[in-house]
This record gives sequence, C-alpha cells and structure tokens, in this order.
Amino acid sequence: TCLRAMAKTGLVICILVITLLLDQTTSHAARLKARKHSKRRVKEKDGDLKTQVEKLWREVNALKEMQALQTVCLRGTKYLKKCYLASEGLKHYHEANEDCISKGGTLVIPRNSDEINALRDYGKRSMPGVNDFWLGINDMVSDGKFVDVNGATISFINWDRAQPNGGKRENCVLFSQSAQGKWSDEVCRSTKRYICEFTIPE
Repeated sequence: TCLRAMAKTGLVICILVITLLLDQTTSHAARLKARKHSKRRVKEKDGDLKTQVEKLWREVNALKEMQALQTVCLRGTKYLKKCYLASEGLKHYHEANEDCISKGGTLVIPRNSDEINALRDYGKRSMPGVNDFWLGINDMVSDGKFVDVNGATISFINWDRAQPNGGKRENCVLFSQSAQGKWSDEVCRSTKRYICEFTIPE
C-alpha cells in the first residue's frame, strides 16, 4: 500500500512537472510571439515617425523658401506672381545667371509688355543711370534660336530695330532702358548689371 501511494505520488509529481514545463514552453512561445509583434509595431512606429519627420523637414524648408522669397520681395519689388531683385555689381552673363540661381531665382525673363513696363520702372528706381541689364535669354545652343535660361523657347519677343544683329558672336540678350525696354544681343562675356526674378508659389 505504501509503495502504491508513493508510486501514485510520484506519478502525480511527474504529471505536475510535465504540466509546469508545458506551461513554461507555451508562455515562452507566447512571449516570443508578443515580442515579434511588438518589434513589428516598433518598426511600424519608426516608419511613421520617419515619415512625419520627413514631412516636417519639407514644411520647414518650404517655410524657409517662403521667408527668403519675402525677404527678396521686401528688398526688391513684387509684380503679380514674381519678385524682382536688382544686382549690386557687374557680372558677365554666366556669372549673373549663377548668382540668381544661388539665390533661388533666375535672370529675369519678361513674358509680356506689362512685365517690360514693370521692369523699366523697377530698373529706373533700383539702378538709376544704368542703361542696360541682362535678361535670362540667349541663343548659345543654336544661333538665332533664342531660349530662356531653362532652355524653353521664348514666345514673347521685344527686339529693338535691326536686332538681333550679332550673329554667332553675340549670344546673350540685354534690356535697354534708353530704347524703352527693347532688347539687343550682346557678347556674353561683357559685364553688365542684371535683375533676378523669383516666382511666388500659388
């Protein structure tokens, strides 16, 4: 009887041990599964955070651009959806264009007679006594085919009489105050004043 009781007790203990081991194995597997899920959730959260940070940076940069544009407009002048800013020094065409690009704009490209008049007024106020300044127009790639600084063919022209007349030697375009805003071609290496234009976003 005593041996039977011990055998029963041993069996019970053995069953208890097996049950405990099974419980631990199951709970360990559950913990691993939960850890995997939490890692996935952390990864998803990291992805969301990264997206949010990138979005914030884009917004900050857009605000910086707007602030820079407002500064330009305050220093220069605003005309419709553009701001104009006159240069302070003389540069040849390529240097002038690079300077405008570094400020976030381009050399000015008049698109109609109203812009010609706005540029004449601004040029007289900001550069008194200056007769010519560079425009963002040239025919460097193909002689006689005038394009803007982005390479787009210009649809509006305002040539002075007998202009352009420089052939392959004069590939860059000047705005002339004395000719009421008419254009002429000029040697690109000449040093001139210039006006940068900045597009105001919608």
